[in-house]
Amino acid sequence: MFNLAVLTDATTTTASTSGGMGMMLFIIIIWIVIMYFMIIRPNKKQTQKQSEMMASIKPGDSIMTTSGFYGTVIGVPDDDTVIVEFGNNKNCRIPMHKKAIAEVEKPGSAAEETETEEKSDDKVQLKLGKKKSDKKSDSEASDTSSDASSESDK
Repeated sequence: MFNLAVLTDATTTTASTSGGMGMMLFIIIIWIVIMYFMIIRPNKKQTQKQSEMMASIKPGDSIMTTSGFYGTVIGVPDDDTVIVEFGNNKNCRIPMHKKAIAEVEKPGSAAEETETEEKSDDKVQLKLGKKKSDKKSDSEASDTSSDASSESDK
């Protein structure tokens, strides 16, 4: 009888330990999934974006290097190297590895950005109730008031 009680306790202890092990395994799997979505996946996206940027480099593109120098791509002799001209000095042409490039700006993208900024400024002015003609009259009024104040100073 004593042996039967010991056997019953032993089977319940193994069942509870295997349940605890199953829960521990479940928590470990959840942590692995969370780490994948928080670390590995964004890193893959960033690497893919970087490789697309490196593949799209062409002569005439403005770049910024990882050390902060701005230059213009003059040539692309092979898949890993670009020739960059720094500053206004035409004699300062340096071959660089593509991985040393931090940012690429296409020649027409700066003009597009200023156009979109101007359009957004116009939208803000319209929301505020001012029109383009109001802007001109405001600037003319400020010019005449500054002229009047400078004449009164004399």
